Amino acid sequence: MDQAVTRQPLPDDFFRPASMAFIGATPDVHTIRGRLFHFTHKNGYTGALYPVHPKYDEIGGYKCYPTIGDVPEPVDLAVIAIPAKLVPDVVEDCAQAGARNVMIISSGFAEEGGDALALQERLLEISRRSGMRIIGPNSEGYFNVVDPVCATFSPVVEALDKDEMIHAAPDRRVGVVSQSGGMGFAIFTRGRDFGLSFSHVISTGNEVDLSIADYMDVMVRDPHTQVIVILCESIRDGAGFARSAAAARAAGKPVIVCKMGRSGAGARAAASHTASLTGEHSAYQAVFRKYGVVEAGEMDEAVALAAVFATCARPLGRRVGIVTTSGGGGTTAADIMEDFGLTVPELSPALQAKIEPLIPNHASALNPVDTTAQGASTGPVAMQISEMLEESGEVDIILNIVSAARENAVALIPEKLIGITGRGKVPMMVWAYTLASRFAKRTAAEGGTVLMTDLRECVAALSKLVTYAEHQSDAVVPDGPDLARPDTTAGALTEFEAKRWLKDYGIGGDGDVLARSADEAVTAAEGMGYPVVLKIQSPDILHKTEVGGVRVALPDADAVRAAYDDIIASAAEKARGAAVSGVLVQKMAPKGVELVVGVVNDATFGPIMMIGAGGVAVELYGDVSHYPAPIGPARAEALLRGLKSAPLFSGFRGSAPIDLAPAAELISRISRAAMAGREVIAEMEFNPVILHADGSGVTVADAVVILKDGA
Repeated sequence: MDQAVTRQPLPDDFFRPASMAFIGATPDVHTIRGRLFHFTHKNGYTGALYPVHPKYDEIGGYKCYPTIGDVPEPVDLAVIAIPAKLVPDVVEDCAQAGARNVMIISSGFAEEGGDALALQERLLEISRRSGMRIIGPNSEGYFNVVDPVCATFSPVVEALDKDEMIHAAPDRRVGVVSQSGGMGFAIFTRGRDFGLSFSHVISTGNEVDLSIADYMDVMVRDPHTQVIVILCESIRDGAGFARSAAAARAAGKPVIVCKMGRSGAGARAAASHTASLTGEHSAYQAVFRKYGVVEAGEMDEAVALAAVFATCARPLGRRVGIVTTSGGGGTTAADIMEDFGLTVPELSPALQAKIEPLIPNHASALNPVDTTAQGASTGPVAMQISEMLEESGEVDIILNIVSAARENAVALIPEKLIGITGRGKVPMMVWAYTLASRFAKRTAAEGGTVLMTDLRECVAALSKLVTYAEHQSDAVVPDGPDLARPDTTAGALTEFEAKRWLKDYGIGGDGDVLARSADEAVTAAEGMGYPVVLKIQSPDILHKTEVGGVRVALPDADAVRAAYDDIIASAAEKARGAAVSGVLVQKMAPKGVELVVGVVNDATFGPIMMIGAGGVAVELYGDVSHYPAPIGPARAEALLRGLKSAPLFSGFRGSAPIDLAPAAELISRISRAAMAGREVIAEMEFNPVILHADGSGVTVADAVVILKDGA
């Protein structure tokens, strides 16, 4: 058996094969196998085509070959559409024939489970051994719109009407990568209705070899792709996705992800608050946030976002100028702008004075600027006001609100629109409060913009455009010292063990003492000074208060002695069989604002940090924020200030303000520890972390580390 080759990034011409073989091709265009070959040669492909089927001599005017081995040259891409049980042997034949790449349309692999999983595993083995890359299986194919290569059976390509299509932004194409072939091509056809241009539509299928990250990487490098849309249920290569997302961000190419299957997909029993509040989708959102990935809730929003990002310049702020032919439409838009964190500022007196001669006396120039119903048939007025807003420097975004039901009632002039959109100074969107006629859509597209008919969707997209423009990449966080697996057979570390294991990261616990008798507890308390706290220590007791394992504010030796005995007795009664290592004695920390800082080692993306309101409030209110480790102090402080409970840090109701710098530094250290221990840590939780207002920094009042099984 040959040695497995090193997996390299896909070449730039991967989706421009010079030769293609269609294994299982048939002249019957009513079948999937027939449509695949038919759509490819009927949609402008100029390379060599080789249908492969032992039953036919020719298909569609092309000579047909009995097997892939009979094809006269090694092909760039072999497309396979035959029964699943036959596929592995044919893929092996493709490798022997020198095919560079294979795309498997056939279904009946891992998605069916059981014996079918073994078929898919064999495909991966062949790919690794031969170096031949595989799209699919269970793929709907792909459409390279630019070159073109229409290697798909999707019926949407049959209905392409290239002559009538007007593209709003022909130089800003959208690339689509979808695990669902049907949904991916639905994005394509819905986007075309907006007037969008596309570069690729790729159906990944089961991703036995190539993953979403591989296709993203191609599109980041592709000069014809400016916006990337991804529809997925999961991301198989988390590290690869993060690299590609970072590269897309650096290249100025927005990545829009519609994550399907969010409801309960990541639910599992959790030992810590952190795990229960850090489900699968929280991890995805944390990674999206870090890399400036824009999340769409569903397919229509993904299309709207693609339209906005493909046609709009990047705004410099959140101020919106509204020009409307409907006063009610303008008021409604202003309300929704506020819902999404955008502002509609009153225009300056000087700018109002310029606008007022253009509108009726009873109309408003404040913002929204109401041209009244007269503006529905006087497009030059709306366009002239839009140009004034663009030049004023008083707004960062322009929204034109129009009627679009009739051809003679569209307050849009393509030449004026293109003047604004083409300059790229201020992004402009158009919302129709009526249903949009085909003429209105074409008019907007000719002007370099798209016509939206869902106001909330339009404003939400503008808000996400602003957030994308505001995104700042993280500073580089240095690596910390390695963390080897602690010397224990238990599945978790007690607070005492956890802090000792993490001592190189300055997590806390320097003055803590583990007492194994009441006398030792008293001696420890006398040494550190009263008041003190006592806590049961057992890897089998993660929630100590539930077994009566905590006593606080103990003022003297008698109280400590009694508390020790009570804790041991209570644990023996309520946690029978638990391995108790002793009782932790701690100096009682001053009061302050409580946080929880946690880590869940996500199977896809690695350590995900959780920061939120501490104590029992973490689950009561769910005031948490997630972010991938590692985190620098600046990012940590920004996450803290983004919490709903952030007013507590500023001296709420007369309390002293909190200096967040020590807490931010602690969070950064915990994140570095999570990265250093990612091979052995399943979860970590520090709850509560107490932030003090008296300049004494922070206190880590409790800690739990849960280890990976068998790590």
